[in-house]
Amino acid sequence: MKVLLAGALLLSLTGVQPAAPSLRDVRSFTYVLQDYPGGRLDAVAAAPHQLAIIDLSRDGTTRGYFTRAELARVRASGKKVLAYFEIGSIETFRTEYRGLPRDLVLNVWPDWPDEYFVRYWDRRWWDLVVRPRVDQALKAGFDGVYLDTPLAYEEIDLKRVPGETRARLARKMSDLIVRISRYAKSVRPGFLVVPQNSPELRLQPGYVQAVDGIGMEELFVRATDRPCVQDWCAENLAHALALRERGKAVLATDYARRPAGVAAACARYRRHGIAGNVTVVDLDRVSPPCSKRGS
Repeated sequence: MKVLLAGALLLSLTGVQPAAPSLRDVRSFTYVLQDYPGGRLDAVAAAPHQLAIIDLSRDGTTRGYFTRAELARVRASGKKVLAYFEIGSIETFRTEYRGLPRDLVLNVWPDWPDEYFVRYWDRRWWDLVVRPRVDQALKAGFDGVYLDTPLAYEEIDLKRVPGETRARLARKMSDLIVRISRYAKSVRPGFLVVPQNSPELRLQPGYVQAVDGIGMEELFVRATDRPCVQDWCAENLAHALALRERGKAVLATDYARRPAGVAAACARYRRHGIAGNVTVVDLDRVSPPCSKRGS
């Protein structure tokens, strides 16, 4: 609460909002996508973090979009705020789902039965879902967007898209991210674009120039509270660090409840000098930063 009060005091006395750090300088962040108490962002604003990732909407509907005034109160605490939404899939509870042409919707995501992958390269997806979401993030005063499900290119059932290959789908996903970046930055230069996962897309033409950072889940600790030791864990870290070498921020989210898992993740954040957030899979709460956990 001291962070929020200090920010409010500075704003009231000087009329100047506390300066948020650059994305590269962020070392801790909070990531909350549901169960906002009272539908409000008070807990997010009061959190002792430098950055917040929140859903574009408090309840998943277009009626529940967070407003510019609500975002201003969070940003007055000195935080940057990124708007979360999916670009390669659609959840059935989202308002946009009901109006989508059925041929845009592909196979279900087995890990999330209420979510379906989509033809994200189709112009209608851009017109009906992606561009309106970017427009809303700009309108509400977010500092940038946090783009989930680039991994759709790996998960789409190729039988549903005859003639496509994983390589072609990867290029089309990169093209979508580049398009989002060009569009948003043409409206507001400096607007941040941060995809989540699939850091190997850095090898696609134009991707590195389009993004400001990469969000990574389970970089060091799996959702099972066990260390991430599979080959793909090392590959993800190598790609993420390669992006950091190109000047991009790395925002790592690890899911751990046990003290050993929390400590392990926090130690790796310090070792690699990246921003970290240890939280729970439900993403329904503000978790304390490593500095407050004795880690």
